[in-house]
Amino acid sequence: MLVRAGMRAVQVIGVPDGPVPDADAVVVALKSRTVPASEAVRDSLAALAWLRAGGARQCYFKYCSTFDSTAAGNIGPVAEALMQALDTDFTIACPAFPENGRTVFRGHLFVGDQLLSDSGMRHHPLTPMTDSNLPNVLQTQMQSRVGLVRYDTVARGEAALRQRFDALRAEGVRCAVVDAISNEDLHAIAAACADMPLLTAGSGVALGLPDVYAARGWLSPDARAADLGRVGGRGAVLSGSCSQATNAQVRHWIDTGRPALRIDPRDLAAGRATARQALGWALAQPEPVLVYATSSPDDVRAVQAELGVERAGHLVEQCLADIARGLVAEDVRRLVIAGGETSGAVVRALGVTQLRIGAAIDPGVPWTRVEGRPLLLALKSGNFGAVDFFTKALQQVE
Repeated sequence: MLVRAGMRAVQVIGVPDGPVPDADAVVVALKSRTVPASEAVRDSLAALAWLRAGGARQCYFKYCSTFDSTAAGNIGPVAEALMQALDTDFTIACPAFPENGRTVFRGHLFVGDQLLSDSGMRHHPLTPMTDSNLPNVLQTQMQSRVGLVRYDTVARGEAALRQRFDALRAEGVRCAVVDAISNEDLHAIAAACADMPLLTAGSGVALGLPDVYAARGWLSPDARAADLGRVGGRGAVLSGSCSQATNAQVRHWIDTGRPALRIDPRDLAAGRATARQALGWALAQPEPVLVYATSSPDDVRAVQAELGVERAGHLVEQCLADIARGLVAEDVRRLVIAGGETSGAVVRALGVTQLRIGAAIDPGVPWTRVEGRPLLLALKSGNFGAVDFFTKALQQVE
């Protein structure tokens, strides 16, 4: 969202300890969605301290556009800790991303035409979402009072939003869920939040920030911000996500006759399948392959009941990470990874610490290049991307 408007962006993996990279925006990627709230707060505060030491003017706590978290957090606890560290008494919460069908109306989050609670997210294996009322969801996670800024205020633009923020602040509200149903809404919200030390949102609100920064003289947009250069080598797809979108993408790949191998956690647990066997199969194919553990919600529940939630997830993530390491060792230089937890496991296995952000493949999913290495990664949220995402991604960087 930032790069498409001319900001040079770098993502670092985990809490860094070195110098801030040369970029207009720096993103610290943390595994803070599913860990205990205390760990999420600790790591987020450490990342904030590093960013502030590097001269960050504004901080943005980005979560998924489906607002998914555990029953105990971690969106609320992290937001409150960041607010305290930044000595600010007000911020917003807005996971809307209209280009991907995520909209917020009267405080309720929609995925396409469905309420979040009616969407596939109700079956998420780690963070099932059964309540679409975001003020309710957030209030259970925060000690501070949560409010709402409705669509009719957003439609009146920046000035009306600022007035509503001031009114809520005077009422003792410290965090306001903000409706958004269009990109125009995101631009208005970004402009109204320009002076806030902290924003909390999905990636959508970032769409309007480059204009705000340019107007303040903080940014000179770079037309080549998304240029990652050419990288040769082979391509491959690894999928650990079991979301509805990824299931459709896997089916499309298979239905178009491309080579695919399914990994079953039961086979991994019993030793009937190994990463080495899958790697041997993948390297023997003459074209890009898909190795996947993607399956239906019913199958996921059955596997979790048999193996346990944590063990089932760890087996898949470790296997796909080992396969990724082996593929890269054999000159695979373009990897598409589906699933947030899988992406995290893969980048750790590959020793990746920094990624330069490139052009979008589909809204919200760009190609990235590992800093200092000829390796391209597309790290896809499970719920993002069109049905032909895998093939489209690899064709874009041929």
